[in-house]
Amino acid sequence: MGYLFIFIYLTIILVVIEIITILFTFTGLKKHIARFQVISMLTGTGFTTGESELIIDHPIRRNLGAFLILFGAFSLAVIISAISSILSDEFFTMKIGYAAGILVLCLFVLKSDKVKNRLSNLFKRELERNFDLQDLTIKEVFLTEEDDYLVEIPLHSTSKMIGEVLGEKLNSVEDINVLLIKRGEIIIRKKRLSTKLQEGDFILMFGDKQGIESMFSEELKKHEMEMKREMNRMNNIHS
Repeated sequence: MGYLFIFIYLTIILVVIEIITILFTFTGLKKHIARFQVISMLTGTGFTTGESELIIDHPIRRNLGAFLILFGAFSLAVIISAISSILSDEFFTMKIGYAAGILVLCLFVLKSDKVKNRLSNLFKRELERNFDLQDLTIKEVFLTEEDDYLVEIPLHSTSKMIGEVLGEKLNSVEDINVLLIKRGEIIIRKKRLSTKLQEGDFILMFGDKQGIESMFSEELKKHEMEMKREMNRMNNIHS
């Protein structure tokens, strides 16, 4: 009976992982990111990435994450206790079996399109009532489509864009937006489309990735080469 208890409880853990992963996707998180973060929180591994901010900065995901951390700590204690008592007959196998059955049922219910749409809309309304746009991460605000691109483009000394005006360059280009021009300590927003570009300017742009890379291919390649050289230099210093 002890082995059966452990098997059932591990099944519960796997089902909980899937349930919380599905709930995370209802809040707009991609499934592969959601599952990784769920496993990380459940196991208490402390594995942190930039993607963990998508959980911490979101009120609904943060509450689900708190449950996972507590459930993970409780589950570890249960499994250790079960293994230490593997020869004992005092296992509540039937009761834990009922709990596993209920969780499996919840998993199937959550996978139905009707429930998925209803919960997604509910989470969205809750977020709109209690969460300001400024509290969302950059990824959630800007990068909502696969082709969305947010990039800061530096203008080097040989850039063909020096002396040009972005408003004139972007007249015939769709789905590319200039957010601001950074010139030293000066931030140019209001006149960003009518200001002549200078060497050393940084242009913060958002829009279609292919369109931006096509227009600023030379600047982006130059910047990438400079970043690689800097990384090699730092590696040589540390070695």
